[in-house]
Amino acid sequence: MRVTKYEHAALKIDSEGSALIIDPGVFTSPLPDLRDVVGVVLTHEHPDHWTPAHLDRILAARPGTPIYAPEGVAKAAAGYEITVVKPGDTVELAPFTLKFFGGDHAVIHESIPMIDNVGVLVNDEFYYPGDSYAVPKHTKVQLLAAPVGAPWLKIGDAIDFVLAVSPRAVFATHDMTLSQAGLGMGRERLKWAVEQVGGELVELNPGDSTEL
Repeated sequence: MRVTKYEHAALKIDSEGSALIIDPGVFTSPLPDLRDVVGVVLTHEHPDHWTPAHLDRILAARPGTPIYAPEGVAKAAAGYEITVVKPGDTVELAPFTLKFFGGDHAVIHESIPMIDNVGVLVNDEFYYPGDSYAVPKHTKVQLLAAPVGAPWLKIGDAIDFVLAVSPRAVFATHDMTLSQAGLGMGRERLKWAVEQVGGELVELNPGDSTEL
């Protein structure tokens, strides 16, 4: 299984000639090589995690591609066929098995309404929490995509999240709001955290991949 990071929170997972797209939003350039896409996961409704333009490109390349997302996305993305998922759900989408966790977006401020959010575990190996610190239960995560920059994020909480998940490897995502200096600082904190549990940091820039 190969995981490719694109700008901000967008990810592509490749396995056995098929691909899964996660969270292509407003900070993400048009994604290449969409003809092998078998599914899309949108963790929540904020525009930095999905746009109609991205969905239209994917559906043009692969008509009928299923889109999995929480109820808030189904309401925000009127006109698209969304399969609603919630924490505890499992979806079989060969060659991918998707398990969903969490339920709530991290708190930004008490004045901002809460929305739903799901984290997704792919093939019991790769985990991405969306905009949350939801920890997948009863699994040993091999690779974790850890948010490192956001209005809701404090780096100490990101460190605790990595410690709680205890992955074999971690890379920083949700990073387009950061300067290069800020991203470097965030990566250093994630590196410290993952090394405490015997893992390693993988530095991925947009377009870079890592293998599981």
